[in-house]
Order: sequence, then structure tokens, then C-alpha cells
Amino acid sequence: MFAKILVAIDSSKISEIVFDKALDLAKTSGASIMLLHVLSYEEGMPYLPTSFGREYYAGLSGKALEIYQQQCKDCENQGLKLLQSFADRAIAAGVSTEFSQNHGSPGQTICDLAFNWQADLIVMGRRGRTGINELILGSVSNYVLHHACCSVLVVQHLANKESEAQTEQAIASST
Repeated sequence: MFAKILVAIDSSKISEIVFDKALDLAKTSGASIMLLHVLSYEEGMPYLPTSFGREYYAGLSGKALEIYQQQCKDCENQGLKLLQSFADRAIAAGVSTEFSQNHGSPGQTICDLAFNWQADLIVMGRRGRTGINELILGSVSNYVLHHACCSVLVVQHLANKESEAQTEQAIASST
């Protein structure tokens, strides 16, 4: 079935569900897991003030740079802590597990690692952005679906399922 499952994890609530689905698949098929967390602006990495022409941004003093570096380190440490907790759970369940935390564009980074690690399946979440939010912010799951070298399992955001259930319930009660 599957031998190598890449699991894209972020700090959203759906990551728990994504991990559980991937862990179940790995246990069922005897696959190994690669957990991936991508450090990006979308995930909360701080923005570094940039230069305009030849003059540097005035707010980029030594102290501001120190604060920026500390914020980056804190974000990296939180990501590693998240990965380690998921890895510990998978290992305790008897699944061969490794993890990676990379900087970059989430969609491209997921696809690149899937290709380089030779993944059979990518398991990832979908935050449920639609309309203008999806247009402006983009959709990582949509990018991965169209660029991945392997199959992709997209786990729907729980809030969307709850609103669908509420809509169905409202329709049923009105008839």
C-alpha cells in the first residue's frame, strides 16, 4: 500500500487530526512517517524589515535585529517541540518516524521533500480558506495537489464539517 508517508504539520488545530489519520495509515500499511513543519510567514515567522534603495530601514537597529532573531528562534523552537511531540507519539505506536523543519514556501517545500524523500503519500490539512482569502493568501493544499510527485490525502478542517452538519440540520428541520 504505502511505504513512506510525508505528514505536513503546522500549528493549526487540524494538525492533530492530520497526524492521527497519517498514523493510522502508517500502522495499517507498515509505512514509515516523515513529519514536516515549514517555517514561513504564513506559519508565524516574523518579517524582517527590508532595505529601500541604499538606505536601510530605520527601525532595524541592533536591538530590533536582536528581537527579530529571538522571535525567529522562538518560532523554530516551537516548531521543533511540536514535531518532537508528534514523533514521540508515532514511535510509541511502533511507527518508524523522522522529522524535518525547513524554511520556505510551504507548498513548494512539501513537494520538494516528498520528491527527495520518495514519499508514496502526502497527508496534509486544509484550513478551508475560500473566496478572497484563498485568492490573497493562497492555498497550500491546492498547490500540493497540483505539484506533488505522489498521491495526496487532504484532511478537511473540522470547522467546515461542523458548519456543513449545521447547514444540513437546518435544512432538515425546515422541511
